Amino acid sequence: MKKKFLGNFFFVLVLNVLVKPIWLFGIDVAVQNRVGVEEYGFYYPIFSFSILLNILLDLGITNYNNRNIAQHEHLLGRYFSGIFNVKLVLGLVYMLITLIAGFLIGYESRAFYFLFLLGINQFLASLILFLRSNLSGLHLFKLDGLVSVTDRVLMILICSYLLWSDTTGPNFKIEWFLYAQFAAYLFTAFISFLIVLTKAKIYKPKFDWILFRVIIKQSLPFALLVILMSFYYRLDSVMIDRLLEDGAYQAGVYAQSYRILEGFNMFGYIVAALLLPIFSRMIKKKEPISKLVYAGFSLVFIPSSLAVIISLFKPAEIMGLLYDNSVIESAELFPVLMLSFLCIALTYIFGTLLTANGSLLILNKIAFVGLIINFFVNYTLIPIYGAYGAALATLMTQIVVISSQLFFVHKIFDVTPNFKLIFKQIAIVTILFVIAYMMYQYSFNLIEFILIVSFIGLSLIFMFKILSVSVIKQILKPNSLI
Repeated sequence: MKKKFLGNFFFVLVLNVLVKPIWLFGIDVAVQNRVGVEEYGFYYPIFSFSILLNILLDLGITNYNNRNIAQHEHLLGRYFSGIFNVKLVLGLVYMLITLIAGFLIGYESRAFYFLFLLGINQFLASLILFLRSNLSGLHLFKLDGLVSVTDRVLMILICSYLLWSDTTGPNFKIEWFLYAQFAAYLFTAFISFLIVLTKAKIYKPKFDWILFRVIIKQSLPFALLVILMSFYYRLDSVMIDRLLEDGAYQAGVYAQSYRILEGFNMFGYIVAALLLPIFSRMIKKKEPISKLVYAGFSLVFIPSSLAVIISLFKPAEIMGLLYDNSVIESAELFPVLMLSFLCIALTYIFGTLLTANGSLLILNKIAFVGLIINFFVNYTLIPIYGAYGAALATLMTQIVVISSQLFFVHKIFDVTPNFKLIFKQIAIVTILFVIAYMMYQYSFNLIEFILIVSFIGLSLIFMFKILSVSVIKQILKPNSLI
């Protein structure tokens, strides 16, 4: 299982590294630079608001389906039609409630139109995730990986034309950004449906109320977890917009730094997407999970720490490389958000293990505490420190969440701490920090800084035998992937 996980991880990682950074740091950044910080700051809180209620699109069905199909493959043909039809009904419910909520908090005319477009896009994105959950549940990780980048490839192509064509580039509007997302999501959802249909063999366009009640009853704990996490992940930009007079500008500043955190989150999400069905199957078969847990930890901890170290010493240069406006303001809160990322990255290992085990009550309690902390710290700090206060709230929340998850993983699974491995990883991070500090004193430019620190980090990984050449050769063998 460890070998399968590592092999598929590297395959999916390569796909995502080739595509998603271009979208996030090329297209998305270009859009913000083209329309300006304040205009993008108008869009970004509405985007975050559309995510707050997107649990209504899913009610935990995707995570439940992923875990269920991983443990009982034969259920795909039986349940696919019913769950798909439930998703369509939930889409209508989500749109209605989201638009009513948007009206109640004061969205009017253009903001309301944005919310409508973003709501449709959220529905399509959620539908794609559900369709992909069937593929990953069947352990078809390569196919799932290909589908996972399809929408981004299409968005890159469409937006590249709109941004840099002589006819559309000078007049680019952020609305076009939403239209491009809609087209890409719609095509990907259609293709994904056809792929899953070949595995399920049958689709009946009939709503099954009995199945609906069964699914909702079983997936509600997942639903509660997702809604709690969505709120403490996305509440910050909405509160910035609502609590500050210059909320649109501050939200735009926050978005510039948060975008990079989201880019690195791609790395953690890949790990979680692979681990959930593998953990689920191993737990069902009562196989030992310690080696896989530490394999995931090794893949996440050092790269995440490396990203944090670079952000601590070179925040202004990173912001200046990406953005045309408000570079200094974004650079101030960027290191704080990246410290949060280190905590978030670890939740992709330990939170996923608890999810695979069905420990939803524990995860919901942790998420509820995280939401309460996030809301009150945001409410206290944003009026004083603006976007920087929201970054501090994010960091405090994530520290509490990952600490709690580590405690319960140890308690439930009795995973014995591998002190030798932990010591090696801490030693590597300490060495990297010292080297980065010394380089900072001699004013290396950003590219030199990143290349040298990353090379040293990779060398230390092999020197401390966190990863070996023989393991990589095994992973890259054709039969190591499925």
